[in-house]
Amino acid sequence: MEKEYDFSRGKRGPIRSNKGKTRITIYLDDDVIDAYRKKGDKLGKGYQTLINEALQDSLRRASAPISASALRKILREELEKAL
Repeated sequence: MEKEYDFSRGKRGPIRSNKGKTRITIYLDDDVIDAYRKKGDKLGKGYQTLINEALQDSLRRASAPISASALRKILREELEKAL
């Protein structure tokens, strides 16, 4: 350690920038939080990171184009209902 430190160019605020992230308050069920905390402990990740990844995955799946085989399956099911 040094005897003196120069803080003349120091800035107030967080050490790291959180660009692309926003702090919010959200209410989740206790069992959901407990499950993600346990999963995070096993994987060595934070539970908030895991919840964020799950939400991102959900958005990717919701916006993914439907495959030809899935479309055929849906059409078959709907045609069976109509007949």
